[in-house]
Amino acid sequence: MDVLTVVGARPQFIKAFVVSRELRVEHDEVLVHTGQHYDEELSDVFFDELGLPEPDHNLGIGSESHATQTARMMVELEGLVEEYDPDVLLCYGDTNSTLAAAIVASKVDVELAHVEAGLRSFNREMPEEMNRILTDHASDVLFPPSDRAVRHLESEGITEGVYNVGDVMYDSLLWAREVAAERSTVHEDIGIGDEAYLLATVHRPRNTDDRDRLKTILAVLAADPREVVFPAHPRTINQLERYDLLETAESELTLIDPVGYLDFVTLQAGAEVIVTDSGGIQKEAFFLGVPCVTLREETEWVETVEAGGNVLVGADADAIAEALADPPRSSSDAEPYGDGTAGEKIVDVLDELSE
Repeated sequence: MDVLTVVGARPQFIKAFVVSRELRVEHDEVLVHTGQHYDEELSDVFFDELGLPEPDHNLGIGSESHATQTARMMVELEGLVEEYDPDVLLCYGDTNSTLAAAIVASKVDVELAHVEAGLRSFNREMPEEMNRILTDHASDVLFPPSDRAVRHLESEGITEGVYNVGDVMYDSLLWAREVAAERSTVHEDIGIGDEAYLLATVHRPRNTDDRDRLKTILAVLAADPREVVFPAHPRTINQLERYDLLETAESELTLIDPVGYLDFVTLQAGAEVIVTDSGGIQKEAFFLGVPCVTLREETEWVETVEAGGNVLVGADADAIAEALADPPRSSSDAEPYGDGTAGEKIVDVLDELSE
């Protein structure tokens, strides 16, 4: 079986690692990195840490408007599909790279497989939501991570080619937690001792492109008596500077550069509370049993909220402060997201379908 895999952002590297390590045992894979995340901290280091092979193609698209970025990806991906003539075009998640792959596959004779299908936040103002919906409706093979995701697909009339394999990020976290315990020195590197700390990430435009929301979030974090470790996405740094908030962030928080996957898992596992607007981090916090305070009004990972380990607070100062003072506690493990063998199951399904 010949597979052309498309990735472009940090979470997709982690997901692809789980599938690629199983896929390459008996099959051929061409790995295409669109370049959507193109700086070393957000890209190269992840390939190195995870043992992913270097991409066969790095398109180097970089940061553009949504339309320009997606269009450039489509042009390049169409040429690669014609060149390699794969049996399967494999995509992940909900980025513009995902959507570009889906549109190209829908226009040519190639099966499209979507890992992490069926997720819905029901907020169509989020670009990711439209990417998910459109990709799912273009896909031939769909790999939802949970029963709820399967139900979302059914409600939209998608019942054929759906395989609930569990969540590939649970697979990756089980691996990373064990390896990070031996390799990561991030606590020593940034000077964290035995004291309690919060881990915070803010990167979604809903929070970073609104000065009032960003200022409120920073103020509540700064008021917490615990140290706040804040790995800052380059785009977040740009917005902090734009809104004259960077000096405050640097003086009140432990602002650090983005770190690799193993170091980030270590930071998550050691945190007293995680504060984030990331979808994937909500889930990783759930897997690790660390309370999560989510700076959004909705989530595609509803199971984490229902289990009690995650609370949605938006950018409401009182709600954030209350959640930090009395963090949510999970009553469940990772069971809603499978048993940690999603990568194997995905390859088994694709292998069977290709026969």
